[in-house]
Amino acid sequence: MLPSTPTELLGHAFRRPELLRQALTHRSSSADHNERLEFVGDSILNCAVALALYRRFPQLPEGELSRLRANLVNKDTLCRLALALDLGGAIRLGEGELRSGGAERPSILADALEAVLGAIFLDGGFEAAEGAISRLYTAEITGIDPAGLAKDPKTRLQEWLQSRKLAVPEYEVTGVRGEAHLQTFDVVCRIPALGVAASGSGLSRRAAEQAAAAAAFAQATRA
Repeated sequence: MLPSTPTELLGHAFRRPELLRQALTHRSSSADHNERLEFVGDSILNCAVALALYRRFPQLPEGELSRLRANLVNKDTLCRLALALDLGGAIRLGEGELRSGGAERPSILADALEAVLGAIFLDGGFEAAEGAISRLYTAEITGIDPAGLAKDPKTRLQEWLQSRKLAVPEYEVTGVRGEAHLQTFDVVCRIPALGVAASGSGLSRRAAEQAAAAAAFAQATRA
């Protein structure tokens, strides 16, 4: 189990420990798994981070706040935070997932962290969940610089195309390489109107799409 994480790192002592147990149970281990709690946690996380940004940056417009939030709640950030909590060692996995390195898989780690946040909400209400998220994200939000946070490549490419009244790009996964717990995704980004087709790779589909978008933007702006 994970006795230190909720009490010492997230600052919440569970009155209903069965919620924490469920939050740390992957579907490969039990029918009583964490996906419903993940669904709740995702919504609570988005709301709490939105409130934190709203309070910290009172002059920022909605679009900039949305962009900052997207950078804070994406799977890559959640995985990194889950690793900092050493969450992988506490997740209950089926034998197959355990053998294939599921405890290190970014999607499993990110989903489990959202599920834990959902469990805190159901156990202690929004105030408890907001407090846990605040502690979890203190360094992330304190250190964020809206002026220095560039738009991600996919957003930049889409806005550039839309400003020229061109259709949004098309993304296609062309390959998945490596072991299940450490896969590399290959993606191609196509802009048919410009005859652009650019490839990118990454440790997640999202990362590969971002890499492909960056390469496509470079091609398109050189055309």
